[in-house]
Amino acid sequence: MNVPVPAADSLRAALAGLLDGLPPRQAAQAVERLISNYRGTTPTDAPILRDRADVAAYAAYRMPATFEAVWSALEAFAEAAPGWTPGSHTDVGGGTGAAAWAVSATWAGERPVTVLDWAEPALALGREIAADRPALRDVRWQRSRIGAPLSLESTDLVTVSYVLNELTAPDRTALVDAAAAAAQAVVIVEPGTPDGYARVIEARDRLISAGFRIAAPCPHSATCPIAPGTDWCHFSARVSRSSLHRQVKGGSLAYEDEKFSYVAAARFPVEPAPSRVVRRPQIRKGQVLLDLCETEPSLRRATVTKRHGDLYKAARDADWGDPWPPATPAG
Repeated sequence: MNVPVPAADSLRAALAGLLDGLPPRQAAQAVERLISNYRGTTPTDAPILRDRADVAAYAAYRMPATFEAVWSALEAFAEAAPGWTPGSHTDVGGGTGAAAWAVSATWAGERPVTVLDWAEPALALGREIAADRPALRDVRWQRSRIGAPLSLESTDLVTVSYVLNELTAPDRTALVDAAAAAAQAVVIVEPGTPDGYARVIEARDRLISAGFRIAAPCPHSATCPIAPGTDWCHFSARVSRSSLHRQVKGGSLAYEDEKFSYVAAARFPVEPAPSRVVRRPQIRKGQVLLDLCETEPSLRRATVTKRHGDLYKAARDADWGDPWPPATPAG
């Protein structure tokens, strides 16, 4: 993928200094309160991010993780649609713009971008930190209530990341239907929890009913083979931890793994992976165990051994969420 600027590094640089003047304890307390609100089971009817201190603390804490999760989903989508580049992008409930950064990291060049959110402080901060990134200088940061009724302008790509959990069931339905009506491609990302997966499956079903083809992570557009309530489909993205991360969560690791569920779908022909690795590969002596979601659709555990030659080398390098088999086996 042609990435003109290392977006993750650029984002971290843009976020640096946001907390200047905000006492570390106050920043940590703001993050802890906001996390509690976001993880609550009751949908909100008012913006959770209330002022600049809230937004700065939460952006510094959560924006890198949101960026990495959305970027992972977009990369999988781009692999399934190698000849397609979005000419325009709308990020619904985008807050400080993590998904807009992820889109600019996935597809080079500039395009009209609109970020919709109901929290004006989040939009203002998003505009501020995007000012030095060429692809995001002309983003339209627009205050909008996210829910029913919702009408979106026609666009190539709609992203919806970590938003459905904040909405009532009718508002979730309205949002997914509005995205399907407006866009050629829709990418939805939710927390990698059973509830997050359930919301993604609900959205996936609505997109398919609207005529979309599933590009990722599924290798098919049929019913998910996971029996409801027995398991959930989710993936992981590695995120560098800031000092604020360590202060809030404790520990000294330089990274943490962001778990997420997602669906990427398009109205145009796509080339989904033949199968996808849906659990962390288990490397044993002389063999690798891969849990795969396959085209049929079905779930299967594949055992790849040294007898498989180059495929075994590729399996040892395979990661959770990767397509399988690789387009070009390692040699």
